Amino acid sequence: MFTGLIRDIGEVTKITHDEATQDTYITIKTKLDPKDLKLGASIASDGVCLTVVSFENGHYSVQASPETLDKTTVKHWHVGTKLNLEPSLRMGDELGGHLVFGHVDAQAIIDVIEQRGDYWYLKITPPSDYMKFIAEKGSVSLNGVSLTVNEVFEKSFSIMLIPHTWTHTNFHDKAVGSEINIEIDMLARYASRILGAS
Repeated sequence: MFTGLIRDIGEVTKITHDEATQDTYITIKTKLDPKDLKLGASIASDGVCLTVVSFENGHYSVQASPETLDKTTVKHWHVGTKLNLEPSLRMGDELGGHLVFGHVDAQAIIDVIEQRGDYWYLKITPPSDYMKFIAEKGSVSLNGVSLTVNEVFEKSFSIMLIPHTWTHTNFHDKAVGSEINIEIDMLARYASRILGAS
């Protein structure tokens, strides 16, 4: 479990593919505290919960299954890709964002990027099935970042990024048309399920 508060921007340094298992192994360079890179530790990488399978000298490797590649932006990663990184939440840690599980629902598209004064305005279009979970002033995780929904439209929604978020995440590396991982707020998901069942 995570909070959506990014601790480092890592960089993909190596990608290998195992033909026998169809798994992909990705090595990521990071400045995260080594105590967060233990074997078996969970690291949210652009919002995808991935397990550390090896680590050495400021690098760690993860294993991505075909399902992970199919459902997330991991399939687009290449050497040099910058990733938002967050180690898993520890009991007693401050919950500064919202509860993020690292279970990516789908990819959304950035339709608009505009600087408005000191802030950055982004308009995001998710798959249509997910718009029912998006609420004005509600929470959403985009590329692992806990964000507040600014406005809700028929097929899209907007967010406003403060300068710190723009600088300390990989959003400044994105362009109009970029795909990003979206994870719906779990509270919205359960509320929808309960209301649907009733």
